[in-house]
Amino acid sequence: MLTKFNQIIKNLGPGLMYAGAAVGVSHLVSSTKAGAVYGFLLLLFIPLIHVIKYPFYKFGPQYTAITGKNILHGYHALGKWALFTYMGMTLVTMCLIQSAVTIVTASIALKIFGSSLPANYAAIIVLLLAAGVLFFGKYSLLDKVMKVVILTLTVTTIFALLSVLFKAPGGFHEAEAPIFSFGNVKDALFLAAFLGWMPAPMDITVWHSVWSEEANRSSGKQANVKQAMFDFKIGYIGTACLAMCFLALGALVMYGSGEAPSPKGTVFAGQLIELYTDSLGKWAYPVIGVAALATMISTTLTCLDAYPRTLDESVLILKDEKEGNERKSDSKNIYRGFLMLTIIGTIMIFLFFMKSMGQLITIATVVAFVSAPVLALINYLVMNGKTIDQEHKPTPLMKTWSLLSISCLFIFSAWYVWISFIK
Repeated sequence: MLTKFNQIIKNLGPGLMYAGAAVGVSHLVSSTKAGAVYGFLLLLFIPLIHVIKYPFYKFGPQYTAITGKNILHGYHALGKWALFTYMGMTLVTMCLIQSAVTIVTASIALKIFGSSLPANYAAIIVLLLAAGVLFFGKYSLLDKVMKVVILTLTVTTIFALLSVLFKAPGGFHEAEAPIFSFGNVKDALFLAAFLGWMPAPMDITVWHSVWSEEANRSSGKQANVKQAMFDFKIGYIGTACLAMCFLALGALVMYGSGEAPSPKGTVFAGQLIELYTDSLGKWAYPVIGVAALATMISTTLTCLDAYPRTLDESVLILKDEKEGNERKSDSKNIYRGFLMLTIIGTIMIFLFFMKSMGQLITIATVVAFVSAPVLALINYLVMNGKTIDQEHKPTPLMKTWSLLSISCLFIFSAWYVWISFIK
């Protein structure tokens, strides 16, 4: 039994890389705040948005399993417009999203170590340390770290939630029934931010495909569709369950307590860790603190790796270079160039454009929300395009599911624009 479990864990790779990128701001921050502010009112939105986005998240690793190449090759096959659209969206959002995940990481670190260093300077230090790891590191290192971090956080989160649920009924805070209105600008903006990065930005569909290709290259063998889909579903379903756990913890521990989620990073980091210590005991503070910090470090690393890596792949595809030492050398230089661009842009945000963690996260998640339907449509066109054999194209059910989901994403985006800028 133990041997079989170890084999399953060993076979997991890109799916846990996906989880490492997804379980971050959307879970630790947004899901917890959703529970703290609205109780369980928004709980059903988590499985709903996962159902809506499922086809497009699935298409990334599925494309690699079918073709042996990452999905950016499919973008290029549609026409340069598709690849340029992805590159343009990435260049616009990468520093903004990177700054959001890094500032959360830095805030948790400051809280744990009790430092009075300004959050933006601490975030710069975290960013540079992460960049150092990626500058000299390899995919295999990220893969190993992710398995430990994600499994540790999952176990501690489920254990904390069970501890809260088994408390005496009288131990929960009493409060009036939560109120949410789609016509209320504040509620609508929160929902857009909440769903925009749930479970992660749509860019992660491309990241997953690129990681899958890299995993195949590292292992020396290509995962088949069945293996790739099992790996994907573990990460996708697992992160959905974790998001609901975080929302439930926020609802059970913070909602109705009179303590509102703080917009200040270090203060909210303390509130987050207290969610666990209130249910598990003070002894859990260092354990949970380290787990939360490790989770956000993994998110910082995976995001910082994904943006340069996918842009690197895009440039190489456009140059139509052949595999070989020349390509590998050129790839390393391009990757490091985009890595430096991401670092410099993110540092500029920390020094000159950061007002508060809350505003930064909201902007990043809403940008992800609005751009999601565009990338979803491109993924759909790729899977129904000329690079996929007829036998591997989506089934009629999956096509209908995809088209309905794309329609929902466009409607959600239009609704957000209307309520934010027109109403």
